Amino acid sequence: MKRIAFYGGSFDPVHLGHTTIAGKLSELFGLEEFIFIPAFHAPHKPQRKPTSAFHRHTMLCLATRDEEALKVSSMELDLPAKPYTVETLARLKEEFPEAHIFFVMGADSWQDILTWREWEKVLSMSSHIVVTRPGYEINFFHVTGEIRNRIVDLRSRDPETAAVDIKSMPFNENRIFITDAVEMDISATKIRQAARDNSPGWQKYVPGDVAKYIEKYQIYK
Repeated sequence: MKRIAFYGGSFDPVHLGHTTIAGKLSELFGLEEFIFIPAFHAPHKPQRKPTSAFHRHTMLCLATRDEEALKVSSMELDLPAKPYTVETLARLKEEFPEAHIFFVMGADSWQDILTWREWEKVLSMSSHIVVTRPGYEINFFHVTGEIRNRIVDLRSRDPETAAVDIKSMPFNENRIFITDAVEMDISATKIRQAARDNSPGWQKYVPGDVAKYIEKYQIYK
């Protein structure tokens, strides 16, 4: 069964943390494709208006164009209304009926999962990969016992051993994997602010072509 991961988010901008996650998870989980899905706007984060979908999509395409297994989907951007994750997952299951789907989220999204529409259904529709970040505590008490029973905690595991175990698992049920495979703490918020303030050094946190694009089109001015 083909294994495909989908990583949703604002990607405002896409940075080296995002692309490193794609590479590390592809190795760890034996993924054949890793697809970024830039969000129209996260429905559970109404307080901030994101950069235009055109710019965010373009930056993702620039960041992934040299990696054949990394792709960018505009499925959420093409819709007339802001979709919820439960709706996006339903579409993915229809479009990839023969694949085992992994949905990637960050530690902050996991902690806020109760704010997502039909969150229990979301966690049952596919496997999920929760990527931790340095200094950010991960808890499990906020989800139900049934969901906790499906959690596979990979933190502190040797990556090679964990990869062998994961690849040998029979994926006939959807699990929730917690991994610290990527220990990078890069903030898109800080990158935007630094670019806005002309502060030096922010360029090292984003792919080279993305940095040039941000500067050329003054994205965060």
